[in-house]
Amino acid sequence: MGLSPGMVVQELGWDNDTDDALRLALEDAIDGDLVDGDYGNVVDAVLLWWRSDDGDLVDGLVDSLTDLVGGGVIWLLTPKIGRPGAVDAADIAEAAPIAGLSQTSAATVSKDWGATRLVAPKTIA
Repeated sequence: MGLSPGMVVQELGWDNDTDDALRLALEDAIDGDLVDGDYGNVVDAVLLWWRSDDGDLVDGLVDSLTDLVGGGVIWLLTPKIGRPGAVDAADIAEAAPIAGLSQTSAATVSKDWGATRLVAPKTIA
């Protein structure tokens, strides 16, 4: 997922259904703890756990941009298709540009969860 030691990674949308093994692997990758929404400083990446019944995805994506440093990445973690709370890929493809983000890749990150990498479009300097 491109996370490296020293990065500050904010986790949003945690609940009892999130994948603890994945969370621990990510903490090992950054050599630190994930921070929550109350962190109050800029972060290098955001892990946004999202389920179909969590509300409006555009709003969730916009909220996840609050503390993200310029050039940072949002990893949208959603239950795989066929699992409770699965989010249709078309919904992600529709919500991302409305929130000002571009979808760059998707990956299977655990048995029950998939990840979509979202970034803000690059601006011409």
